[in-house]
Amino acid sequence: MSDPAQDDAHLTEDDLIARYFRPLAGEGAFGLRDDAARIVPGEGTELVVTVDTLVAGVHFFPDDPPGAIGRKALGVNVSDLAAKGARPRGFLLSAALPRDVSLRWLGQFAAGLKDAADAYRCPLLGGDTVKTPGPLALSVTAFGETPRGAMVHRFTAQPGDRIVVTGTIGDAALGLLLRTAPGAAWTEALGVDGRVFLTDRYLHPAPRLGVVEALRAHAHASMDVSDGLAGDLAKMCRASGASAEVDLALLPLSEAARAALAADPTLIDTIVTGGDDYEILCTIPDPALAPFLDAAERAGVRATAIGSIVPGDALPVFRDAGTETRYARGSYSHF
Repeated sequence: MSDPAQDDAHLTEDDLIARYFRPLAGEGAFGLRDDAARIVPGEGTELVVTVDTLVAGVHFFPDDPPGAIGRKALGVNVSDLAAKGARPRGFLLSAALPRDVSLRWLGQFAAGLKDAADAYRCPLLGGDTVKTPGPLALSVTAFGETPRGAMVHRFTAQPGDRIVVTGTIGDAALGLLLRTAPGAAWTEALGVDGRVFLTDRYLHPAPRLGVVEALRAHAHASMDVSDGLAGDLAKMCRASGASAEVDLALLPLSEAARAALAADPTLIDTIVTGGDDYEILCTIPDPALAPFLDAAERAGVRATAIGSIVPGDALPVFRDAGTETRYARGSYSHF
């Protein structure tokens, strides 16, 4: 039987693109036969652009399922677009592939990427592929569209706004701990279903596109939670010239996270500062809170108010049963 890695050595870059990525190409990509793509914004709209890079051993495990890596590579970018109130239009992919990458790996990666592209209506428009002696690295640039002037920024939170998050917080960070510390005592409280749930939340981000219109209609500020709730809220507050107060008792937790926290209360720090939630963190003026929550519910997205934006320049404070915590290092940092 031939070695898949050796089989791959016979593929030219054009062959690789034609086999694995041309089936993902959308309108304006010209079948990936040109050096650039074309995007024509709709009448009265603007383009919103975001980019994220994922590196093996940093953002995912090298032996994660290839399809999951493909879905995550696009999902984290679509999450950024959703937080800006933008609908996806397409994406560019740059892939630095190790020399031993196999045809099987590429096929599964492309299939996962296609699943995400189809689900988010975000087709491939182009990109670049190279070989690398280092780890696998993927960079996705995603394009979205909003009505003119409707993009929701992260630097426009205002004192008096209510702080709202979608979904549940901390699941992905706990899912990562399941991978790095599988024998920890708290994992026994999860059961099989809890372990599967948390692992899935780490592997497969779920961009909250359902609240795009509600964000545009009601939010003062918005961003996605990629590096940790505490740290991302601090970023929003710094950019907005404000501070925040959060009631930890209001933090939306999954059943699996609650079980983990009951078994080990110290996990609250991981839940609050851990990354990869890819939920929406937004601020809503108090009169618009009920309409926003109603719109999110109608879209099938859970949304929860957890605190308020307040005047000042201090780090956000997280209150719980009479205690107050400010996280000086509230999220993952590359530097």
